[in-house]
Amino acid sequence: MRKVVMVLGSLLVLGGAVWILQGVNVLPGSFMTGDPRWAVRGLALAAAGILVLVLAARRGSGQDRPS
Repeated sequence: MRKVVMVLGSLLVLGGAVWILQGVNVLPGSFMTGDPRWAVRGLALAAAGILVLVLAARRGSGQDRPS
């Protein structure tokens, strides 16, 4: 389950990065290009992905230790 959550967090970060790049007009080719609102939304999505990754890493590290 932890691996699934880590993949999900990574996809959120990757998607957020794409939205940021499109929002700041670095990655052209869609309706989002050049619209700064998408950069802000991408930042929020990437931050959520980082949070998911951190929580998954913390949860996983506690399970590896014997009680």
